[in-house]
Amino acid sequence: MKAIGRYLLNWLILLDQAGNTLAGGSPNETISERAAKARNAGKEWGCVLCRFLNWINPGHCDNALTATIGDDAVIPDGD
Repeated sequence: MKAIGRYLLNWLILLDQAGNTLAGGSPNETISERAAKARNAGKEWGCVLCRFLNWINPGHCDNALTATIGDDAVIPDGD
């Protein structure tokens, strides 16, 4: 990836994580990862968002899922 592409991708990840933080999630976690955890816990919003993201990019939520990130969320993902 060229430097400008990496730079733009880093900004998109920053905005994604900031949005998750503003919604009460972990600052180290993307909305996609939070949605995957919510989907796995059976929460409707997680199921809907993951279906949409997977329509755009198949396997997106599963690929975003990391078990060790998100423990410091103010509003838990899928407990």
